[in-house]
Amino acid sequence: MRSDWLKRGPHRECILFFSGWGMDPTPFDGLEAAAHDVCLFHDYRQLAPIDLAPFAGYQRLHLIGWSMGVWVAAHLLADRPTAFASRTALGGTLTPIDQQRGIPSDNYAEMLDHFSQEVLDSFYRNMFDDDHQLARFLATRPQRDLPALREEMAAFRDAFTQAGPAADLYDHKIITSRDRIFSGRNQMRAWGKGCGTVHTWPHFPFYLLADWRELLPA
Repeated sequence: MRSDWLKRGPHRECILFFSGWGMDPTPFDGLEAAAHDVCLFHDYRQLAPIDLAPFAGYQRLHLIGWSMGVWVAAHLLADRPTAFASRTALGGTLTPIDQQRGIPSDNYAEMLDHFSQEVLDSFYRNMFDDDHQLARFLATRPQRDLPALREEMAAFRDAFTQAGPAADLYDHKIITSRDRIFSGRNQMRAWGKGCGTVHTWPHFPFYLLADWRELLPA
């Protein structure tokens, strides 16, 4: 697992952002964070305990898990929910590989077994419902090679299979109803009726935001 600063200082609050599979800082360049520093966690080939000591100087920390990062953050930080002033789950669930409450396991297995550049390009298209946003992403797509991406997919499945569903540490759940990766219906089933805020967003909603703070609870 890696961490990189997307925005850094001087701010009194920091967002710890656990991204989805296959990401790196590149697609998130240019996203505004007027009042927060933002630290990105990504590349889940080897999960490791999170050391919060480097963030001790901030007055407040906020947690955002997106896509597969919803499970990763909850799995690694389940015993430290009070370290964060807010904890947002976005477009993902605590059961990320699941027929009814995540990505169906047969879909995941098919993508892993037949992984190729064409499969990756199809995945990228399915993250969006707008051609302009897709084009923006493709112009700043993650700088990751295919073997590393496939390795991350396999490692994530192994980690989830071994650990199982994560405990729910989130106090703010955003359901992305136009999602073609984690279907909105499966997200709703996972969180329960009335337990999430529904937005008509695709899986990758970040280009719809004016500022990272829009993902934090009001």
